[in-house]
Amino acid sequence: MWKICVFIALLPILCYAQRTPSISYITQEQIKDIGGTVELDCSVQYAQEYTVLWVKNIRERGDPVFLSTGSSLVIRDSRFALRYVPSSSTYTLQIKDIQETDAGTYQCQVILSVNNKISADVDLSVRRPPVISDNSTQSLVVSEGKPVQMECYAGGYPHPTITWRRENNAILPTGGATYTGSILKINSVRKEDRGTYYCVADNGVSKGDRRNINLEVEFAPVITVPRPRLGQALQYDMDLECHIEAYPLPAIVWLKDDVQLSNNQHYSISHFATADEFTDSTIRVITIEKRQYGDYICKAVNKLGQAEAKVHLFETVIPVCPPACGNAHYGGAELITPTTAVILLATLIAALMS
Repeated sequence: MWKICVFIALLPILCYAQRTPSISYITQEQIKDIGGTVELDCSVQYAQEYTVLWVKNIRERGDPVFLSTGSSLVIRDSRFALRYVPSSSTYTLQIKDIQETDAGTYQCQVILSVNNKISADVDLSVRRPPVISDNSTQSLVVSEGKPVQMECYAGGYPHPTITWRRENNAILPTGGATYTGSILKINSVRKEDRGTYYCVADNGVSKGDRRNINLEVEFAPVITVPRPRLGQALQYDMDLECHIEAYPLPAIVWLKDDVQLSNNQHYSISHFATADEFTDSTIRVITIEKRQYGDYICKAVNKLGQAEAKVHLFETVIPVCPPACGNAHYGGAELITPTTAVILLATLIAALMS
């Protein structure tokens, strides 16, 4: 009888231990779009005599924000609502018109005492379109042969994927039309690598974000001559040309017999930049004299080096058109007659067919 009495006496204590409050259910992680709605459920057991709270933990600040206590909201925000269902002891926190700042960890707490509580967490993530950050590369100028890297970083949720392309889908220095990664490295840059690169950030939310990055490569001049040998008759004009590719723009001079030529009654020099790195240079030899036949040197110099190319001007019996297509003057008399015009036309046809 005594043992039975002891058992009966301990029964209230055991029953009391079994009725300790607990959280039986908490909503799993939620991923929502901006402007959407989310409901976070917290079901408790044996907590009728205890305070139940919804709290948002803000990692950046380190202090919690209390949203509700019991069946009442604490926060004054029309986007938030609280619903309590007594039959299931469920506290539902609803957030409408979700904003980016709503992302974070929400915690359901049952306060047992001043220094004791039980809790369960649910993370709310908010999908955000990618935004390329300001610390990404915007433009670069580098000398040929040097290493270079272009960087592209973007925020957003889920974490964006970074893809690189070139203008007109040109092949990247890394090979292929695309490259995936935040950093595009070129170990030894070439002048052919210059141009516009596209950094594209995409995470499936909205249409993504893109930045244009201009890569300019400095290189020594390279000269090409479209017509290395040109003939013209005495007392007629002739244009000598060279095409220069260089960056930065070079200083361009024409020389004959190691003497730099300039604009005067015998020569007319002109330069025309077709792009940042392309320049066409022309020297017109005016009313050619015997001494003006020979080799002409086109020379270009910039801080990375120099280059030169030769154009040879030789004498012909019949004038070559162009540029000798208009009226040429010799001793004040016009040299172009109908007969001469026929000869010039025949010469042009022969030159084209040769």
